[in-house]
Amino acid sequence: MSGVLDEGDDAAERFSDFANEEPCPVLDPETGNCELYESRPMTCRVFGPPVRSEDGLGVCELCYRGASDEAIAACEMKPDPDGFESALLKKVEAATGARGETIIAFCLAS
Repeated sequence: MSGVLDEGDDAAERFSDFANEEPCPVLDPETGNCELYESRPMTCRVFGPPVRSEDGLGVCELCYRGASDEAIAACEMKPDPDGFESALLKKVEAATGARGETIIAFCLAS
């Protein structure tokens, strides 16, 4: 099993709705602490601050209640401005042949 998710528009739509109301599988249920914190993926590292995508400026609705659009825009974060993540992913892909996206739960099971 590779842990690589299905690709394509249908797969992206299924994934975007998958487990939206579920807690992250790496949060300790007793303490609420992340058990993967030191090696957490980029998604976790940028959760909370507004991040721009092709759909516009995405923001965690829990973090910015009552904030104006201008205040939210002032907090925008560029997650990988120097392109280190994509460079590292290209190296992994070249070295292993693995490509695609995976999820935290698979990383924990590996």
